[in-house]
Amino acid sequence: MARVAIVTGGTRGIGAAISTTLRDAGIKVAANYAGNDEAAKAFTAETGIPAYKFDVSDFDAVQAAVAKIAEEVGPIDIVVNNAGITRDGTLARMSKEDWQAVIDTNLGGCFNLSKATFDGMKSRSFGRIVNIGSVMSQIGRPNIVSYVSSKHAVAGLTKALAVELGPQGICVNGIGPGYFGTEFNRPLMEDAEFTAMVEGRTAVARWGRPEEVAGAAIFLASEAASYVNGH
Repeated sequence: MARVAIVTGGTRGIGAAISTTLRDAGIKVAANYAGNDEAAKAFTAETGIPAYKFDVSDFDAVQAAVAKIAEEVGPIDIVVNNAGITRDGTLARMSKEDWQAVIDTNLGGCFNLSKATFDGMKSRSFGRIVNIGSVMSQIGRPNIVSYVSSKHAVAGLTKALAVELGPQGICVNGIGPGYFGTEFNRPLMEDAEFTAMVEGRTAVARWGRPEEVAGAAIFLASEAASYVNGH
């Protein structure tokens, strides 16, 4: 029986690349999206992957969506927590609302999806949770304090859940992409000075492509990664 995966933020950018790569490997995929109906409709038409609209920061909405996906696609074995937002701004200019929105989506979304799928994974003695973090979990950068903080927290959540869930056959790992050419990063890509920095600091001297993350995700979601946990 084919495994079933849910990829949050799975209809665009890195999420879309992961969704289609998992599908090509024979995994049944459900892609989540938050608000862009037109992009989600086009994604489903092109790939055949069903798209489900819900807010990953909303605990109850996640519970309902996971139940619906389990009924329509199958019990979820693999979760790729890719959905993320940013609200740029220094500490002095950042509102409490912007701070909370980033934490609730980037970190809370990982908790909500893990919580909603854990019991099923445990009952089948198999589960894979892949949290898409950021290179920002290893460094700091001004003006995106909420984003950096959330990605540091995702790294911590990944390590803690790995220890907790590993004995039950559930592996929890993370991927920390660096500078990737996605719509999310378009403002930075249009900044010549920032692009020059990216080219100077990366070994391949260019922005990454979304599909170049997907290989790591599919490995971590596979049987082959059964002894890889907390990384």
